Amino acid sequence: MEEAGFECALIHAILKRLWTARTLERERIEAIEALDSEAGAGTSKKSRPTSVNGNALKLSCELIRVFVTEAVQRAAAVAEAEGSTQIEPTHLEFILPQLLLDF
Repeated sequence: MEEAGFECALIHAILKRLWTARTLERERIEAIEALDSEAGAGTSKKSRPTSVNGNALKLSCELIRVFVTEAVQRAAAVAEAEGSTQIEPTHLEFILPQLLLDF
């Protein structure tokens, strides 16, 4: 039986969005600090585009797949113990602290 995974293109797009948001936030903070300081503009580090190695992207996809699979299995076990046939948000809330500690 083959397990479904996350598309690496999706994970890459999510990572790029995060990097872009962080870069914009950093630039905003630097601009505010430049206005407040006497150093003036041009003293910040040059920003360079962030990229990801292909193998690192594959590994990230696999890690996310394993994390989500484990979360679903643990939440299903809690739901079954409570006599429920569906996983509810409360089941995920119950398993999340230990799951994060395990990963």
